[in-house]
Amino acid sequence: MLKAKILVLGPCGSGKSVIANYLSDATETSGGEYRPTQGARILEFEVNNLDVSGRNVSAEVELWDCSGDRKYETCWPALAKDASGILFVFNPDQHNHDQDLESWHSYFVQQQGLKDAQCAVFAHNKSASADTSRENLCKC
Repeated sequence: MLKAKILVLGPCGSGKSVIANYLSDATETSGGEYRPTQGARILEFEVNNLDVSGRNVSAEVELWDCSGDRKYETCWPALAKDASGILFVFNPDQHNHDQDLESWHSYFVQQQGLKDAQCAVFAHNKSASADTSRENLCKC
């Protein structure tokens, strides 16, 4: 069985936890008022029937939902250790989110030796009255 450590990174308030909950089917923790992630939150789940180089395999996934607060920057080395990939999440309506992503990319991709092919970027457009239910997320 393959093992994957995927980091979910991006600025505060960009919707990282909503995306992480959706990907891991942890929707029971979605919704309600905004509560910033403290440090990191690890969601573990299995994915079956993956096609990897023509082989059908399963994977154990650790999805690390990381705080966007810079006060946790001293934790970045521990977060980056053994990462298999990164999902960058940002809100395109926030003018500073693109600059924040450059900083995250520099540290977690360039300095750690990950390839761009191991990364994905998710533009999570959040409206002021957005409901974070699974149904609304699927309509995006």
